[in-house]
Amino acid sequence: MKNIKTYRLLLPFLLAAPGVTGVFDCAAQNRLMPYWNSNLQINPYRLPFPAGNQVPEQIDLDGDGDPDVLRSFANDVPVQWIDDDDDMKAGDREGDTDSDCLMIDRNKDGEYGRYGDLAIDWNDTDEDGNADMQVVVDQAEKGKAGSWYGGHYMWVLDTDQDNIFNYIDWNTMKLRCWIHDGQSDFFEDYHGKSTFLKVHSTPEKLNDPRLNWENPFLFYDPDHDNLTEMAVRLLDEFPRYQDTSRFMVPFSGKMTYASLAWDLDNDNAPGNEFDFDFTLGFNDGGFDYTDQIHRFKNMRGLPEADQYFMDPRWRQLSELIYPDHESAVDLIFKRGKWKSARMVYDEDDDCARWERVEFYDPLNPFKTGPGNKGPDDNRQADESGDRAEWDQDNSGNGQLYISRFDGRIHLYGAEWGIWRVDQNAWSYQGMGGFADGYGPGRLQKSSVKFATIRYSDRDRNGFIDEIQYDLDGDTLYESRVDLKAMGVDDRCMTINISCMDYSGISRLYEQLAGNMWKNAEKALEVAESKNLQTSWYALLKHPKSARQQYHHGWWLQFYIFNDLIDQAKRTGKPDEVEKIMKAYYSGQWKLLF
Repeated sequence: MKNIKTYRLLLPFLLAAPGVTGVFDCAAQNRLMPYWNSNLQINPYRLPFPAGNQVPEQIDLDGDGDPDVLRSFANDVPVQWIDDDDDMKAGDREGDTDSDCLMIDRNKDGEYGRYGDLAIDWNDTDEDGNADMQVVVDQAEKGKAGSWYGGHYMWVLDTDQDNIFNYIDWNTMKLRCWIHDGQSDFFEDYHGKSTFLKVHSTPEKLNDPRLNWENPFLFYDPDHDNLTEMAVRLLDEFPRYQDTSRFMVPFSGKMTYASLAWDLDNDNAPGNEFDFDFTLGFNDGGFDYTDQIHRFKNMRGLPEADQYFMDPRWRQLSELIYPDHESAVDLIFKRGKWKSARMVYDEDDDCARWERVEFYDPLNPFKTGPGNKGPDDNRQADESGDRAEWDQDNSGNGQLYISRFDGRIHLYGAEWGIWRVDQNAWSYQGMGGFADGYGPGRLQKSSVKFATIRYSDRDRNGFIDEIQYDLDGDTLYESRVDLKAMGVDDRCMTINISCMDYSGISRLYEQLAGNMWKNAEKALEVAESKNLQTSWYALLKHPKSARQQYHHGWWLQFYIFNDLIDQAKRTGKPDEVEKIMKAYYSGQWKLLF
């Protein structure tokens, strides 16, 4: 290598104070002492300093007389800093986290940017001394480099300027994006307004490092409370070839998947940072996004350092291509040509995931468990407690409606759906982890039995007209309701959510929850007029939030409805049953006064 000047830093030498007896050899001790927070059972928030006997080496790559590369150790692992903003000084013990690149030789093979290694690169785009973007290149070991989970290539853009980026476990030198404190206070920058782009692969396998797989994941903070009320996920999906000798990621520049998740009641707070209630998704078809170009200052790394990288293309970029906060929703609804749509609603309100309420799949309603061909086939899905609907030809274009028969949000155009009832969130959906510790899996108590309610649109007019109940959990529907046969019109006003901002969606939910509770109060009046004792349901009669108005309101009506049916049958008034059914499923309790 030409024009490279290498020199060692002097070891620090500590002198004992005069007159102090019994003083140990400080210099000798310093030569052996590791950084204080190395391999302890507490969070390693920063890269450890080298032990005293591990002398940093500085290299002048461009021959200008100051160091450009610093080589050192962290927990006895070789590390290398590249000074991309040319502010490193002789005697520095580490680089900086505004515009430098940290390379970690995890397998200690003498190479810092190849298989098995980790690189973290910061970029200060506005030159205010703080990083505005960070990229992590997490190289898999060579034997795993051809699989789908062949490392990570991940950009984080600090759009809310809190200086939070990826979380690295500096004891193991692994990317740990899903570590969190409490229920859902994630260490990764998922909170507030934020952006990341990610693929479970690495740059040398990408056809264009300006593109990505999750491209992007967007987090929205419309009320500016530094918490996330909405998330959008867009995927440029690709065939996942498993031939490790020629594995490549051929990004197409076209989105083939989109999901939008909302915390409808905005009840997130410290201790409950993520509380998404509803996710709407689209698959197949999609839209071209190659015109969504974002250029950034100072992205280009030090050219002389390209030699250290197996594929330096990501260090040579000046732009990334992805939809941003301002364009993503419009592109999904206006440019997207989708072939299917689906929704999921977290009815038991137990989802503390950072990205969405995970979708159910349109599979066997009575099969459970990851990979068992049931709705929760996806290992990130909740086993029970969620309500899902599928519009498998996207005839409804992602529009919604609030039904008369249950007062809830439904997916217009859905052919069918199910609700796996977990009334008390017994099977709680916590945050688990994959075997390699990289990702969120399922960590929940499995239910032995749960009720299942199935919804169908038999006449294919876009609205549900049949409801089937398996309330005893024996996987057989013991009752069926035909809305049209009882003279209940299934048609409702559709809701074009693409035209609504978050405040509009919040108002929609407040109205929905308020109406649910008003109907519950009417049901109570009917019950009392029929001499039913409602004190049994005192727990449900005192909602303390919009969520409880929604949840308690539905259940209170359901219990009263069934009590009224039971009363009519017990008192020999079968003609009353049809009236009660029609009043309940049309949402008109007044018919019973």
